[in-house]
Amino acid sequence: RAGRCPLCKPDQRATAARENRAVSADNPTLPERVRAEARHVAQSLRTFGPARGKRWPLALQAALAMTVPIVVLAALGYDRLALLAATGAFTVIYGGWLRPRERARFAPLVSLALFACAAAGVLAAGGGSAVVLVGVLVLTVASAAAVGWVSLGPPGPIFFVLVFGLSAQVTGLRDGVRAVDPWVYLAVVAGSSVFACLLVAVPLVMPRYRREPARALRELFPRRWGAVARTLTARAAIVAVVGVAAAVIVDPHRSYWIVCSGLAVVGMPVGRRDAATRGIHRTAGTLVGAALYLVLAFLPLPVWALGVVLGLLQFAIELVVVRHYALALVFITPLVLLIIGAATGDAASIPLAFERVVDTLVGAAIGTAAALAVRLRLD
Repeated sequence: RAGRCPLCKPDQRATAARENRAVSADNPTLPERVRAEARHVAQSLRTFGPARGKRWPLALQAALAMTVPIVVLAALGYDRLALLAATGAFTVIYGGWLRPRERARFAPLVSLALFACAAAGVLAAGGGSAVVLVGVLVLTVASAAAVGWVSLGPPGPIFFVLVFGLSAQVTGLRDGVRAVDPWVYLAVVAGSSVFACLLVAVPLVMPRYRREPARALRELFPRRWGAVARTLTARAAIVAVVGVAAAVIVDPHRSYWIVCSGLAVVGMPVGRRDAATRGIHRTAGTLVGAALYLVLAFLPLPVWALGVVLGLLQFAIELVVVRHYALALVFITPLVLLIIGAATGDAASIPLAFERVVDTLVGAAIGTAAALAVRLRLD
């Protein structure tokens, strides 16, 4: 305790005090670490991350891919099916960092993968909740492994599982009858996906984009089963197993939402601290987003106007998702809940909002635990 020795000279005591503080900084106590992490999370919630280029072109494409099919179907009199066309818009949000010619070649592959997930969800729905649970578990692990293997990038495997779960829920059996005809539903998904691919290709009408060199997809998405892919797969496996087990207790029909909430935390190669922060962001954003959903759901809007609202939500999501994850969830939550509500006939449902908040809390906790259990290792 040289810093407290009354026989030491003032400069010696000052030096000792600095050394003691340095030792304390290198070996913080548990309360100090908790306070530091709390400050980090609070700082992340009230600040935006750095801008990463122009986001509005991608946001506009995603908004149009969401809005136009809904408005067209509503105008043709298919109100209940209209909002289901929103799933095609998920094609647009992959590969936003690619050049226009590269995205035009890449989007159909994403569209086919998402359509395959939708078809798998429809098939699983016919087998009952047990088959859907198994499907969620298998698809979660498989999609995470594939995303890591080909270095797909954001938003990772989450939308493949989400489309599977949504498809199973909206076409599931109710009193022995399908809530939505599977063939009609798949036709809507296919049509909206084709429209999304066309939107991605629109910039190619400009000569400068047509002349722009395009890299090979194998170069853009190198296949490698390295440490990152193994980490993503291991974390996703934990989320899938624990999430499905939790859904068996809570409600088997909500398994995909619990798992997706966990995948949102660990579906990208992030360290333990960032994963925990994403879990808190997802929880906070979902709480506010559920309240926004209740406001929008109780508004007496025609379906075409609701399609415009969904497009605005999608536009906002793509603008902010890379800079503030919690704020993006404020817009993502009502978007998905409005789609589910329209398909299941619970357009304005307080229980639906409450259930999704609970599912998010459970899923985010599972995802955070998976990130803490499996350390990120880089190739």
